Amino acid sequence: MRLEQRITRRFHKACATYGLIADGDHVLVGLSGGKDSLALVELLGRRARVHVPKFRVSAVHVRVRERDYQSDTSYLEQFCREAGVELHIIDTSIESRDTEERAETARRRKLADNPCFLCSWYRRKAMFDLAQQLGCNKIALGHHRDDLEETFLMNLIFQGAVATIPPRLQMERMPLEMIRPLCLVSEADLAEYARMRGYRRQPKLCPLEHVSSRTKVKGLLAQLEQLNPEVRDTLWSAMENIKWDYLPHPIDTKHSER
Repeated sequence: MRLEQRITRRFHKACATYGLIADGDHVLVGLSGGKDSLALVELLGRRARVHVPKFRVSAVHVRVRERDYQSDTSYLEQFCREAGVELHIIDTSIESRDTEERAETARRRKLADNPCFLCSWYRRKAMFDLAQQLGCNKIALGHHRDDLEETFLMNLIFQGAVATIPPRLQMERMPLEMIRPLCLVSEADLAEYARMRGYRRQPKLCPLEHVSSRTKVKGLLAQLEQLNPEVRDTLWSAMENIKWDYLPHPIDTKHSER
């Protein structure tokens, strides 16, 4: 019970602190089926049943044909029904006609060795297209506090930039905002909450999930915690002292639907 209260409190605090939800919003949640996106659907669905602010929630699960993983869509549909959230399931492909152009963009951004780049690119494109079809003005992603801290370190180490993904970002070329309502919640709390709630794992995860720079940075953070047990709080304080910024394609692009 304390865990659920802590997660709910930090979720509401993030929404209030960064102005993530407003009256009349239609929020599209990226639902990968992982613990973070499942928790986000549950929390947003619960909050949408409160009268203030009054907003709508939909969810989307994007499958990329070229990636070797399996989704239990019947479970995701059941989960969303119980949360009172409409689910859309989309199949997309990595288009060969402009793969070379995307790869060149990746090389320019030092992302050529990142196997997640094109997958993430087309997942996002599918989400943006659906959001505009449904009339959504916001897309919610399940990035948690650890994600923001790890991205801060990754940008510092690999890009030479003092920046991370922000809790709220207005897209430049379309009338959409990206929001991250779990930005104050730790991954450890979400993992324990998933066990407590009995979230079901997907049948077959992406085989490249743990082959990334982010995995290495997680290990680095674990080492830093041995040096300073409060290092995560210190990193968060450092991020709050700078202007929230966003690199459109960080060195290690996570699955778009977290």
